[in-house]
Amino acid sequence: MSLVFAGLVPHPAVLLPTIGKNAIIQLDATRSALEKLEQELYLAKPHRIIIITPHEGIFEDAFVVNAHTNLHSHFEQFGDMATTYTWEGSPDIAAKIQHKANQRHIPTRLVSNEYLGHGASIPLMYLSTHLKETKILPIGYSNLDTKQHIAFGELIKEVIMESDKRIAVIASGDMAHTLTKKSPAGFHPDGEWFDTEIQRLLSKEDRQTIQELNAERVKNADECLYRSLLILCGVLSNMKCTFEPYAYEAPFGVGYLTGQFHVS
Repeated sequence: MSLVFAGLVPHPAVLLPTIGKNAIIQLDATRSALEKLEQELYLAKPHRIIIITPHEGIFEDAFVVNAHTNLHSHFEQFGDMATTYTWEGSPDIAAKIQHKANQRHIPTRLVSNEYLGHGASIPLMYLSTHLKETKILPIGYSNLDTKQHIAFGELIKEVIMESDKRIAVIASGDMAHTLTKKSPAGFHPDGEWFDTEIQRLLSKEDRQTIQELNAERVKNADECLYRSLLILCGVLSNMKCTFEPYAYEAPFGVGYLTGQFHVS
C-alpha cells in the first residue's frame, strides 16, 4: 500500500521502569513524547513496523535484515533478569528487501536472530502497546559510507511502495554521548554541534545537508543515531514531509530526540 508513518526515537535503557527506577523521572519529556508517538502510530494502523537500529549486529561491509519469525527481548545486561517481550517478525518484507538488494548490489545480510536488542525493544515497548498484531522487521545499519545508507533507504522505500501492506518506519538512535564531562564518552564540543545541527536541519526539512555533515565531527559526537537517520532519509527521499519534534532532553549527558515525520 504505502508508507503510513515515519518517526525518530531514542532507546535509553532507563526508560524501562525496572531498570531506570527513580532515574526514569528525569526522562519525563521523552516518555510523554513516546506515548504521543504511540497514539499517532496507532492511528496510522500499520501492518508492519520497520525499525532501524544500531544494535542489530553491525557489519563493516553490509546492512542487516533480521528475518526471524518470532522476536524476543530480555534485559539481563542491564540487571533486569525477569522482564521479557515478544513480537512477531516480518520475514516476507525481509525477503523482498534482500532480493532487491541483491539486484542492486547493495551489501545486505539476511539473518535469523530471535533476540531483539534494546535499540529496538526499548522504543517498541512504548510504540507497540496497542498494535499486538503488527509485525516487526528489525534492520541494522553498517559502516558503509553515507551514500550507501541513503541508497539502502531508497531501496526500502521501493519495497514499501510495492507492498500491499501499510508500513511504518522508525529510526532508533541516541544523539551525542559527549555533551558534558559526565557523559559516557566524556566531553567534546562536537557533541552539542551534532545535536543542534541535526535538529536545525530537520526543522528546515533539509535532509540533503544531513547527508553532508562533516564525518570527523559526527565521529567526535560519539552518537548512534546518524546512520539510522540516513537510512530513513533515503526512505523519505523525494517525499514532501515535515518533522515535528516531540521532545529533546539530555539529563545524563546523552541527547535523546523523539519526533514524527508528517508525510504528505
